[in-house]
Amino acid sequence: MTTNPFDADRPPERTRRRGNGGGGGGGGRNGGKRRDESIMVPDVSFDSYYGRHIVKPAPWEKEVAAYLFLGGIAAGSALLGAGGAARGYPALQRAGRIGAVAGAALGGAALAKDLGKPSRALNMMRTVKLTSPMSVGSWILTAFGSFAGAALVSEVARPVIERRSRGARSGGAVALVAKALKLADGPATVGSAFFAPPLAAYTAVLLADTATPTWHESYRELPFVFVSSANLAASGLALVTVPTRENGPARKLAAVSALAELVAFERMQDKLGPTLSEPLRTGKAGRLLKASRALTVGGALGAVALGGNRVTAALSGAALMAASVCTRFGVFEAGMVSAIDPKYTVEPQRERLEKRRAAGVVDDSITTAR
Repeated sequence: MTTNPFDADRPPERTRRRGNGGGGGGGGRNGGKRRDESIMVPDVSFDSYYGRHIVKPAPWEKEVAAYLFLGGIAAGSALLGAGGAARGYPALQRAGRIGAVAGAALGGAALAKDLGKPSRALNMMRTVKLTSPMSVGSWILTAFGSFAGAALVSEVARPVIERRSRGARSGGAVALVAKALKLADGPATVGSAFFAPPLAAYTAVLLADTATPTWHESYRELPFVFVSSANLAASGLALVTVPTRENGPARKLAAVSALAELVAFERMQDKLGPTLSEPLRTGKAGRLLKASRALTVGGALGAVALGGNRVTAALSGAALMAASVCTRFGVFEAGMVSAIDPKYTVEPQRERLEKRRAAGVVDDSITTAR
């Protein structure tokens, strides 16, 4: 007797026998007995052929989640640095410029590590593919880093060169360099601020461009979540590093960004629906995102109400940066879970199919009649 290897996981069949009315007797095939078998369908369980994933998870490690945070803090810091330059706050300007360059450099290093070889990061610069968020994002990061780096060079080198140019034996070349740095400072500041919003938002587009269910279906709201999170992180860094007399813009940005992120995140969950938002509410991702909301509220309230005190300003800033870290890693983790579990692919498809049937759409290749 041979055994079908695929029967090992099948539930046993339950049968129900019916008599032919007389409790026996001939008159038909099988000795006059009629048998009707009905198979009891087990509870639904989502699986795929040979244990393979329906949606292939993105081949990204935790370095990509770190890049999401570091790119955000770089973008937000550039905006605050430009604000400090416009308002005449030198400490805020300096902190913003340092944060922008450090975030971009560390984020680029994390991205290169995830790619495995630095040369792969350079290969992405060989062409421009407007339909690829990764290609466009690489050029955005490069342009942002160039302008932010030029602004930081001007910040650090110009005072030194200007002091040397005042010396009695200083030549005209030193004064010319100082003048060139002064002229370049404005365009560098404007350029870094111009590329800051695209840098903060494109990472959300990068995630949503994949087939990962929770990321893909949040393509409308996720950019707002990431931009707000970026500004929160940058505000937190400024509250930690900038004296209280100059942290007013950071405190205001923290309040606005906290409100925007909380609203955008709730709207994102609502749009995703109960199934696709489940990975955001459960497991490791759920714990991270719950901590993010608590840190966001606490940090923003502390920044607004107690930001005039150096200690409480620093504590509030640390809470805001931690909130941004939890948001990025939480969204990253939730997406990975939604790709691994077939339920998050199959159930939304069925829900969309039922909506089409309810609307009377049964004459296309997607909907089939029962």
